Order: sequence, then structure tokens, then C-alpha cells
Amino acid sequence: MAGKQAIFGIANEQADDNEKLVELFRNRAELKKEFAALGKEKYRLQQLVKEQQGSTARVLQRLEHLESLLVDPQWVHTVVVFYQLRSLNRRCESKLAKFAEQLKQQREGRRRDVQLQTWSEKCNASKAELEEKLGGHRERLELLEGQLQAERQRAESMPALGKIFKRRSVSDRCSELSDQLDAARDEEQEFLKKIESIEEAKPPDPPGLTVAEKRSINFMIIAFAQHLYLQFEDRNLVALVKESREKSVGAINYGSKRDCDVLLDRIAAHIDSMEKASDYVDVLRRRAELIAEHAVFNEDDDAVAIAGTVATVFAINGNGVVTKTDANLVGDNYWDIANVLSR
Repeated sequence: MAGKQAIFGIANEQADDNEKLVELFRNRAELKKEFAALGKEKYRLQQLVKEQQGSTARVLQRLEHLESLLVDPQWVHTVVVFYQLRSLNRRCESKLAKFAEQLKQQREGRRRDVQLQTWSEKCNASKAELEEKLGGHRERLELLEGQLQAERQRAESMPALGKIFKRRSVSDRCSELSDQLDAARDEEQEFLKKIESIEEAKPPDPPGLTVAEKRSINFMIIAFAQHLYLQFEDRNLVALVKESREKSVGAINYGSKRDCDVLLDRIAAHIDSMEKASDYVDVLRRRAELIAEHAVFNEDDDAVAIAGTVATVFAINGNGVVTKTDANLVGDNYWDIANVLSR
């Protein structure tokens, strides 16, 4: 017996050692995975650091370049003009973006209102139908309750001899009415649950705009972009504004101090004129209609027209006379229009 215990004891120790060895290998494998993951994360962070260092170096380089321009008498006035032009471009971009967002919210709000009204009318109609059925059902319920009560009273008022001979039939009738009454009460609860479900129902998610609606919005956005463009009485100035967005400071020279002062006056005058502009909504709608008449799309489900087909700018005076000029505002991405069109 002692020999057997020793043998089994050694076997158990060997089994324990094997389990420990297996566990050790498992831990080693997990550690290798974690180490590999840490290596990947380290590489990712190193790349981010390199990118940030490169970005910082570029910013410092631009700052040094700007400083060198500002201390140069021949360039300092040009720098001022450049940033005034860029500011004017941002002002136009901001106006277009705000107009586009308000227009989209307005159209989405209208569509949402129609959706909610339709949903509400459907819920009210379903609820009214259920309530009407519930009213009829409750009348039947009251009738069954009256019949059961009358049957029980009749059973109570029967002579003793009658109770002996008719007890079974009376009991069966009462049992049948009681079962019908229980079923009717269950059905009443089902009606109430359905009505409660309608009352607690949440409205559907807001619907997305249709392709036709998106196109209509885009025509208005292009019309407003043309409105901003047409406010520049000097086409040379609008070209300079657009150029300031595309090029960096120092890439353009606007001439002498006198030339720069003239440009600054023109910019200030344009900003003042642009901020005072009003009563152009009807003109925008008419312009959008003209744009829509010429718009062509690559696909039936495209919301944005081919740029070349909406490259005619329509100026409409107070008498409704239309004058056409060529300017591809969409294709040349004036006022960052590409980022505000509905897709």
C-alpha cells in the first residue's frame, strides 16, 4: 500500500509539474503578444511625433518667412493687403456656409413637420378606432355582467324542488357566462394595452432629404454664391480675393504703398457695401430657377450638377432684366462652395 501511495504521489507531482509548465508557456505566449502590441504602439507614437515635429518645423518656417516680409519696407504693405483679402474671402465663405446651413435646416424642418403631422394623424386615427371598438366591447361586457347577475338571481329565487332538477343546467349556464366574461375582460385589457402603446410610441427618426430637395437646396446655394460674386463691382478685386485663399503670403506682390492703400480702401468699401446688401431673396429664387434650367447631372441620383453646366452667372436688376456672365464658381470652388453643397 505504501508503494502504491508513493507511485501515485510521484504521478500527481509530475501532473502538477506538467500543468505548471503548460501555464508557463501560456504566460510566455501572452507576454510575447503584449510585447508585440507595445512595439506597434511605440512605432505609431514615434510616427506621430515625427509628423508633429514636421508640422511644427513648417509653422516655424512660415513664421520666419512672415517676419522677414514684415521687416522689409517693400513687402510690409503687401502683407497687410494679403491678409485683408484673405479675411474678406473668409467673410464670404462664412456667409455662404451660414446661408447653406440655415437653408438645409429649414428644408429638413419642413420635411420633419410633415412627417410628424402624418405620423400623429395616423396614431390618432388608430387610437380613435381602438377606442370606438373598446366602447362597443364594454357594452358587450356590461351585457354579459347583467346576464350573469340575472342568471345567479334566478338560481337563488328558484324553488327548492326546481334547484334539485335544474341545478346542473343553471350551473352550466353561469359557468359559460363567467368564462365569456373573463375572456371579454382579457380582451378589454388588450385594447387598453394597444391604446397605451400608441400613446407611448416614439416618433420616427427624421427623414433624409430626397435628391430633388438636395438639388433645390444646391441651386439656392449656387445662387447665393453668385450673389456674393456679383457684389464685387471690380472683377479684378474678386480675383485677388480668391487668389489670397490659394496662395501663401509673399507669393503675390501688390505694388507700392500707394497701390496697397488703394487696395485697402477698395476692400473696406466692398465690405461696407456687402454688409448693407438686403432684399435679395426674390432675386435669389429667380436666379436659382435659371441655374436649374441649365443644370445637367452625371447620374439620376446625383445632387450636385456638373460644374460646367452651372457656370453662368445671372445678374438680375430691379426691372427683372437678366445679364449673363461666365464664371465657374463651383468648378473653381469660390467661397469654399464644394464643402457646403448637399450631397
